[in-house]
Amino acid sequence: MSGQHTERRGALLVFGSAAVWSFGGAIARFLSVTDSWVIVFWRSLFAATFLLGFMLWRDGFRGTFQLFRSMGIAGCAVALCVTTASTSFVVALSYTTVANVLLMQAGVPLFAALMAFVLFREKVNGATWVAIAAVITGVGIMVSDSIGGQVSPIGDGLALLIAIAFAAATVITRRHAEVKMMPAVCLGTLTGAIIASTLANAFHVNATDAFLLFLFGAMNLGLGMALFATGAPLLPSALAALIGVAEPVLGPIWVWLVHNEVPVPRTLIGGGVVFTALVVHLIWQFRQQQAVPVMPMVD
Repeated sequence: MSGQHTERRGALLVFGSAAVWSFGGAIARFLSVTDSWVIVFWRSLFAATFLLGFMLWRDGFRGTFQLFRSMGIAGCAVALCVTTASTSFVVALSYTTVANVLLMQAGVPLFAALMAFVLFREKVNGATWVAIAAVITGVGIMVSDSIGGQVSPIGDGLALLIAIAFAAATVITRRHAEVKMMPAVCLGTLTGAIIASTLANAFHVNATDAFLLFLFGAMNLGLGMALFATGAPLLPSALAALIGVAEPVLGPIWVWLVHNEVPVPRTLIGGGVVFTALVVHLIWQFRQQQAVPVMPMVD
């Protein structure tokens, strides 16, 4: 019963993170700021402040200092991936639809499996290869609108970069279990703010945009990462990834309902292929893990 309660708690936290992240595109569409780097600066700064405050509240000053100190090279690499992904997300929204950006992210678990095989020769089973091929096909259908000029290839390229960055962070974290994600994410968002500060034309925003940027940074990015980092360790990785699919599923729906940004047909078709491949594969993987018999302990 205790194990079931822990898993249920983890599932709720991970679903909460996916639900919080899914509002990112809808929030961004409300902003009147036209300079993407101004948005990146304030969003990243608010997220870093929130995450630092969360760690100080949870672990105290000494604990937080120790978390940063023990990150090492692997943690810095994860931070670089977070910087790349969070920055590219904001810039990509200036060039392509929210649906394209979020649907690209749906393939992160499969991109990670492919990356782990190429770099570290981690074994990938046949079912995963089939799912990877399906995701690549779906993404190809989605970005085919770029050829006709309906969607910017820059936007689709940045959306793909986001997926690759998240996949790389997943592989690095998997290879270095000692790395704690929370300080790495905090450092990554802070780095994003520093980079954006050198590229932004001005930092002044009106009161409405300031409030939206606070939601976009502290609540959407920061709170989402805090919930995920707390809940993911309580779940099997396949189940956590499956629940995380809620983000790209819900994201385009909020934008459609709030801003009437209807995805183009090819995006819907390609997205359907991506989601079908991802969900079927993750359900299969989770069932495989559940089917593994538990060996009795022998004194």
